[in-house]
Amino acid sequence: MTGGASGIGLGIATALAQAGVKVMLCDIEEQALAKAVAELKRTNADIDGVRADVSLKAEIKAAADATIARHGKVHILVNNAGVGAGGPYGQWTDASWNWVLGVNLMSVIWGIEIFGPLIEAHGEGGQIVSTASVAGLMTGIGSPAYDVSKYGVVALSEGLRETLARRKIGVSVLCPGNIRTQIVNSRRNVPQRFAGAVGSPPPTEGPRAEFWKAFHERINNGIDPLYVGELVREAIENDWPYIFTDNEFEPAIDSRFAAIKAGFDRIRGRTPRR
Repeated sequence: MTGGASGIGLGIATALAQAGVKVMLCDIEEQALAKAVAELKRTNADIDGVRADVSLKAEIKAAADATIARHGKVHILVNNAGVGAGGPYGQWTDASWNWVLGVNLMSVIWGIEIFGPLIEAHGEGGQIVSTASVAGLMTGIGSPAYDVSKYGVVALSEGLRETLARRKIGVSVLCPGNIRTQIVNSRRNVPQRFAGAVGSPPPTEGPRAEFWKAFHERINNGIDPLYVGELVREAIENDWPYIFTDNEFEPAIDSRFAAIKAGFDRIRGRTPRR
């Protein structure tokens, strides 16, 4: 369970632990990780934690080794770690793209690459859940890097579902809306090698400042992460391909699909040149 010390990750971990699942939490924040493990242990959960920077493949591998050493087998992989950053067009940097894609997308790729064979090995089947976002099905939050990373997670999950089903592994993609997490404070965890990834602080005046103020309020008043965890537990039990947290963004996603359909309608009846 990457990104498991807070937010959606902790909500999923709590819901799974309540269902009797043995859980290994993984997070970059050591203090938050220790606190989450201690609190869940007080509920008699079989839980442990391992610190890892998931933008480094070697640390995901070390987390996998620690999980096998602790529990012997892996049945469920939850790729949940994520950061919200990247900046709008005109404010891109290599560091911001590398950080966002490293955490949000490459860690999912590496997680499946490393943990997939571990789930296959025992032959008992399992499930892979990867956290994308509604931003994986629509754009507009102001960060192309974030959107690209989340679209990638959706595409990877969709593309692997049939392949891994033949190996008794279900694949689900979680596309949450506004959840009460620390996503707006992602800069607290920027590794030194990505210095400059977050750029200057958000503006305090003007339209963009108003946008960020409203966005913060929506997150602070968002859906309870434990509710999301309960949805994910149900999705794992029933092998849902897509997991949504609410219907707020359904009209916007419908509009995107309608625009795609309109693109096909424009060339309907034409004979392509060969």
